[in-house]
Amino acid sequence: MSTDFTPEMEPEDELFEHHRFVVAKGQALLRIDKYLMSQIANATRNKIQQAASNGDIYVNDIPVKSNYRVKPLDVVTIMLTHPPFENRVDPENIPLDIVYEDEALLIVNKPPGLVVHPGHGNYTGTLVNALAYHFENLPLNSSNRPGLVHRIDKDTSGLLVIAKTETALSHLAKQFENKTSEREYVALVWGNMKEDEGTINGNLARHLKDRMQMAVFADPEIGKPAITHYKVIERFGYVTLVSCILETGRTHQIRAHMKYIGHTLFNDERYGGHQILKGTTFTKYKQFVENCFKILPRQALHAKTLGFEHPVTGEMMRFDTELPDDMREAIEKWRNYSKSHTVDDDEE
Repeated sequence: MSTDFTPEMEPEDELFEHHRFVVAKGQALLRIDKYLMSQIANATRNKIQQAASNGDIYVNDIPVKSNYRVKPLDVVTIMLTHPPFENRVDPENIPLDIVYEDEALLIVNKPPGLVVHPGHGNYTGTLVNALAYHFENLPLNSSNRPGLVHRIDKDTSGLLVIAKTETALSHLAKQFENKTSEREYVALVWGNMKEDEGTINGNLARHLKDRMQMAVFADPEIGKPAITHYKVIERFGYVTLVSCILETGRTHQIRAHMKYIGHTLFNDERYGGHQILKGTTFTKYKQFVENCFKILPRQALHAKTLGFEHPVTGEMMRFDTELPDDMREAIEKWRNYSKSHTVDDDEE
């Protein structure tokens, strides 16, 4: 009997995981259709209910209907008969700003606005699509993404290391996991920081109400440990320029940690920094801030410095990049403003 596998012999009931969520420990009972609407960007209740009717929504590996109420620590998955689009990477001729390259790795200076890898709503036009065009046979990481050792948010600019070989990928990934890599970010944050330097140590997990945000939790059993060391670079009265050194690398770590201590990143829409959080009520001040928002239409965060041990030579390598134009221009405007205006402590 032949055991050759042909496309016609594919099992019709093969399912692929498209989404997976672990319900937060503090989550109240909630219908699963409402829960998934808060978890999946651009999802509609009608589509979620249809998926439930089709038997595509599972809780703890058992199909459920849309009126099922999720409980803390439930594992919710959406399983479909076709692979998720984010696992498909089409090569695209997107320019890359490569600051260093050898046989094992390359360093890319990512511009703001460029998504690192395909995902829901961003299946093309990403850094990974560009890498697939410019390089062949990049090793796949644990999420099947070619070459990626780490990532930064879409609207964060700065340095990323890309592995070109399996050995390099494994070696670099261990450095990030073991916290031996060096990562410095520069951020412009709201408010005049009282201390010149400090450390933020707080577990991060999905916000209980806004699932697109991360939040700090005091309960050590919730979330993952996250540590950020910060140091003031320059003060401009109503905003402060700071250096952030990551000891861990969690999703939105700097953005969530800075909001937690009362210094949300300037123009960080996701965390409320796109509103005027400090300053006066004068119309001229409002116009000034709005002009800064236009110059810097994203969160003011740049991955400036990256250091690691070379996976082949063992040499300690460090890379540094200048702040992008939008951040430099916004910082200069605040610098000039602070020189010509006196900050009233009562207005902070």
